[in-house]
Amino acid sequence: MSTIFSKIISGEIPCHKVAEDDRCLAFLDIRPVVFGHTLVIPKIEVNYYFDLDDDYLCHLNLFAKKVAKVLDQEIDCLRVGVMIAGLEVPHAHIHLIPINSIADLSFTNKRVEVSSSDMADLAKKLSASFKTMNE
Repeated sequence: MSTIFSKIISGEIPCHKVAEDDRCLAFLDIRPVVFGHTLVIPKIEVNYYFDLDDDYLCHLNLFAKKVAKVLDQEIDCLRVGVMIAGLEVPHAHIHLIPINSIADLSFTNKRVEVSSSDMADLAKKLSASFKTMNE
């Protein structure tokens, strides 16, 4: 079953890409809980995060760590929070959320409105920073 994330990976659906390698993709959430909310996904279709094999799981987490460092550097926040819920889309994914309090991690909060142009600008900025930090 092809998920919305698989369609993003294949290019069928556009995204605001932050970073990518041969196994993972990071992009801005279109319904962010806070500005900068980023999703990190494996490029293979696996429904449950803990069903990823150990090598892939480690790679995904190390990739997410690099993305989190960029978010922490480029967005005014105290920390980058991590959430793995796995109920929204049947494709393993990590939420990286810039936070200033624990309440910022709540998915029950009203989603923030971010214009498409602001999302594009942020993705471009984060992507450039990611490339610089990982050269």
